[in-house]
Amino acid sequence: MSVRFEGSYLGDAARLADDAVLECKICWHRYDPAEGDEVWQIPAGTPFAALPAHWCCPQCDGDREQFMVVDD
Repeated sequence: MSVRFEGSYLGDAARLADDAVLECKICWHRYDPAEGDEVWQIPAGTPFAALPAHWCCPQCDGDREQFMVVDD
């Protein structure tokens, strides 16, 4: 049995605002939709919920479920 952390969005990306910034709980890398992701060639303006299913943290390869909503 594997244990899965579901971040502060409880694994339901549909609950996220399109402009929500999320942070990897492993390496603290931030995904900001305004910037996109150069490593994965995700264009600016792409919400976290719209990232491809195979997307993972570009810094530590953590699963997308390892990301938490940033409350700045």
